[in-house]
Amino acid sequence: MIIGQEWIIIAVIAVILIFGAKKLPELARSIGRARGEFERGKIEVEKELKEVETSKPTKETLMKIAKDLGIETEGKSEEEIRQEIAKKVG
Repeated sequence: MIIGQEWIIIAVIAVILIFGAKKLPELARSIGRARGEFERGKIEVEKELKEVETSKPTKETLMKIAKDLGIETEGKSEEEIRQEIAKKVG
């Protein structure tokens, strides 16, 4: 049974056979750039999620969310509406 390092060696040999030894550095750079872009995108999405979690929506946004969820808003404070939205969402 082939495990661990043997798979890596087989993969490297397969890549050399498929792409050629001269293309290997270019391939490695492309993979590195793609991974970097992915990490930057991931960090940006996490940052935006934190901002949304920590910010309070405006009253207009709160009313729109409540309306979309079918929550009656008339005569209720913003905090009561927030609580009902939280209950409805889960």
